[in-house]
Amino acid sequence: MAFSSAGRGPAARVALTRKVSPALARCELTHLPREPIDVAIAGRQHEAYERALADLGFRVESLPAEPDLPDSVFVEDAAVVLEELAVITRPGAPSRRGEIASVASALEPYRAIAWIGPPGTLDGGDVLVVGRRVWVGRSARTNENGALQLRAQLAPFGYETSDVPVRDCLHLKSAVTRVGEEQVLVNPSWVDERIFHGLRIVHVDPAEPFAANALLAGDGVIVPAAHPRTRARLEAEGAHTVALDVSEIAKAEGGVTCCCLLFEGWVAAGSRSG
Repeated sequence: MAFSSAGRGPAARVALTRKVSPALARCELTHLPREPIDVAIAGRQHEAYERALADLGFRVESLPAEPDLPDSVFVEDAAVVLEELAVITRPGAPSRRGEIASVASALEPYRAIAWIGPPGTLDGGDVLVVGRRVWVGRSARTNENGALQLRAQLAPFGYETSDVPVRDCLHLKSAVTRVGEEQVLVNPSWVDERIFHGLRIVHVDPAEPFAANALLAGDGVIVPAAHPRTRARLEAEGAHTVALDVSEIAKAEGGVTCCCLLFEGWVAAGSRSG
């Protein structure tokens, strides 16, 4: 792990994405039955997603598709990007560990790099950050050792890290996401909302259990078009929402947070992986 004390360069909002793999139909699935996935439609949905991020003020940096890595469009799982550093994960599914090297290379110009090592496993989709508080979902993809490694890497920067049991869903961010200043969107059937004390809580509509995965991007909140009732709840709270059709991506157990890493793009000169 290396950290740079060099000054920061010009800031910009960056969205790191990756094109849809032509092998997406061979994705890992844990909680959903396998359905046919139209990769061409998934690609068009992902392009609309990237355009929405650009419209919300982000500079989209899109990595090329990985033909041999079906889940690689879900770049969120490969890293946790904070102001001070980027932690490169060790995904819980062995088939996904080939995704991390290219994400680390893409992040190196912007952040000092730290790594999760064996026997730890950690998926970025299990990490929720609100201010200096970090919650790590203990899911099928993230184990105790991975959570402990992340806690140790973030402690020098003053982050308070807590483990969160996750039930009946893939990742913590399947059950709860940040949707505003000190505000989270929660499916209380999949996570105990009392853990998020001090935050303002918006519940998903009970008819839309997967709606808790929403993406706060600048001044907007990207939501799947399939969840109009929950979208209405967010708008009633004052959120500016952007609804997108991500139906094919959802068949791969992906959500709107999964397909990007958002961060302030200052360059940490001289930072290197290690």
